[in-house]
Amino acid sequence: MRLSDLIGHNGTASEIDIRGLTADSRAVEPGYLFAALSGTRAQGADFIGDAISQGAVAVLAEPTVTFDPSQAYLVADSNPRRRLALMAAQFFDAQPETVVAVTGTNGKSSIVEFVRQIWTQLGQTAASMGTLGVNVEGQASTPSLTTPDPVEVHRRLAELKSAGVDHLALEASSHGLAQHRLDGVRIKAAAFTNLSRDHLDYHDSYEDYFLAKLRLFGELLPPGGTAVLNTETPMFEEFLDICWGRGLKILTVGKGGDLALTRCAPDMDGQQLSLTLGRDEYQVTLPLIGDFQASNALVAAGLVIATGGDPKATVNALSNLKPARGRLELVAAHPNGARIFVDYAHTPDALQAVLQSLRPHTAGKLHIVFGAGGDRDRGKRPQMGAVSAELADKVIVTDDNPRREDPAAIRREILAACQDALEVADRHAAIAKAIADLQAGDVLVVAGKGHEQGQIIGDETLPFDDAEVVKSVLARLEASRG
Repeated sequence: MRLSDLIGHNGTASEIDIRGLTADSRAVEPGYLFAALSGTRAQGADFIGDAISQGAVAVLAEPTVTFDPSQAYLVADSNPRRRLALMAAQFFDAQPETVVAVTGTNGKSSIVEFVRQIWTQLGQTAASMGTLGVNVEGQASTPSLTTPDPVEVHRRLAELKSAGVDHLALEASSHGLAQHRLDGVRIKAAAFTNLSRDHLDYHDSYEDYFLAKLRLFGELLPPGGTAVLNTETPMFEEFLDICWGRGLKILTVGKGGDLALTRCAPDMDGQQLSLTLGRDEYQVTLPLIGDFQASNALVAAGLVIATGGDPKATVNALSNLKPARGRLELVAAHPNGARIFVDYAHTPDALQAVLQSLRPHTAGKLHIVFGAGGDRDRGKRPQMGAVSAELADKVIVTDDNPRREDPAAIRREILAACQDALEVADRHAAIAKAIADLQAGDVLVVAGKGHEQGQIIGDETLPFDDAEVVKSVLARLEASRG
């Protein structure tokens, strides 16, 4: 593709052939455009020379950046991140016909997976993309992909389109929205789930975090697109005002919404839902535990309906939903019948939702094993400890992904708010201890890492999967009983 096709004007740009785009100087090949982006740890401008030596023929950078113009063509832009995303959209061009995006602190992974499952039941070739990777029915999922860089986003969109995928549900993280990674994606509908404390190690303030989420509706979803909003979130009115002001269509879900939840009654393996949409009433057996999963399912149904899904078939499809991996996932049962769940909850609100959801399904005691990530928002650690102390009967505080922080220091910050908890540093040992303490009727949730298959200690990622550890501990327990 000619550079002139990417930047919208001719001159010498019409003579330059662009064979690829990248913001990583190590990935530059002859004929590439290198995007010199400013980062938290490195400045892309420092690597322009390396990129040119490897064959870059054009450089995207801020207007203040200068270099010998005879070496490469300079594309100057005051917002190079956004410009790179729009270039990537032009370069790869193809996208699934119907794309929906989901933002919010909690629930994104579950919702995009539920949307994919519903579309598949309705006969569509569908995919989901986000923290759980890229998932397509009948295919192995790719590794975790939480709003990757824009070049990778648009490469994946083109690959999915080429593979025959016509419907895609993707996660829109606050980092991705703030860094313009989804700009250029042709989104038809978007959903907001909820907002609670998270990522304040990256965002300057809670308001900054909120504004990053709002970009999906304030800028990326075009007028005429549909916003699916949960009436029960505290930020509902703010999002509603923005959406009305931009001429977006609006579909509300939850109590009093267009797709209204009028009754939710838990049973042993899920919950019975009563729903209304217009004049139609529906009774649904949702095979998922927790009020928040009912909310996630309704948001997913709203996105499908907003993009043309038959309402009756969509609602009926909720009866066949399966939990996303590591999202309040029932992974095993103790020989005495106690059930063991794994969940990704790593914020105070998420822990609260999980524990409150499991309580009606717990005849005995409710146990939790959790920790907190290092090099991340420290302020939420005591809040997570306080929530667990209040809502669980037995608490074990262990390591999550300590990264470069002292693991013992992280645990102390949690334990300050739950002093009766047991501290077990080794996560495997903590899970084994919790399982050993289970009695008939008890429930255990191992929280914080969910689907993750590694534990980050220092600069090293060691193999670790909560679900597999649970199963291995139970297998040894069974073997010891002969």
